[in-house]
Amino acid sequence: MDLLTKLVAIGFTEYEAKVYVALLQEYPATGYQISKKSGVPRSMVYEALGRLHARGAVLETGEERATVYRPLPPEVLLDHYEMEHRRLISELREGLPRLYTAQDEDHVWTINGRESALSYATQMIRQAEQEVYLVLSDADLGVLHDEIVDACERGLDVGTLLTGKAELSCGRVARHPPLESELQELTKTLVMIVDQREALITTTDYETTATITRNRNLVLIARQFVWMELFTQRIYARLGAELLARLEPADRQIFESLADHTGRD
Repeated sequence: MDLLTKLVAIGFTEYEAKVYVALLQEYPATGYQISKKSGVPRSMVYEALGRLHARGAVLETGEERATVYRPLPPEVLLDHYEMEHRRLISELREGLPRLYTAQDEDHVWTINGRESALSYATQMIRQAEQEVYLVLSDADLGVLHDEIVDACERGLDVGTLLTGKAELSCGRVARHPPLESELQELTKTLVMIVDQREALITTTDYETTATITRNRNLVLIARQFVWMELFTQRIYARLGAELLARLEPADRQIFESLADHTGRD
């Protein structure tokens, strides 16, 4: 995303963004000079300058022959926009929840985008009251780590199945066998179940699409999957070489891949 697109994203029009960027590169400048530099038609450049001046993003002064302009320094401009956005977000955080009531229903919802999915997952952890069960890749653990630790410190039952190499010293933690993670396509999957009430499942194989549901049966299945995987890894940790040798070759290979991953003898 280029600078012009990012300025539009925070509230500039396309012409306003072009005018401001042109002024950053060459000022003081007249409307005519800004039009040539920015590519904004002369019929529109003064309208854009007027709006920018009204918002304090552009300064102007009257010269003998023409009005000239200079940009508000970028640091000052961005500080202003940041404070304004924080104020608006704060007011929205106070006002919007009054209109919303969470409902227990059986629908299966989808949400697109990794950031949106992780933001939803973050709120699930923050609102959890009893337990949080998770399947996490290294990338997702990096984003959710502090929220998980906070849940542990609140006394919640937290069980986490890790599919990567990252560490988590909080709650009950097990590491999934790398080979099995690949076979089950878990290496890019996030699974979260909170309070036996709501489940979120997302994968990033192609593009991130998360599935969210409070359907009791689906939540139970997701929770049981994570619970059984945690249980299996706890049992494996107690198995000796003699018992492992009695497994079928394919099953033994899965456990041996975990041993290679963890450094277990």
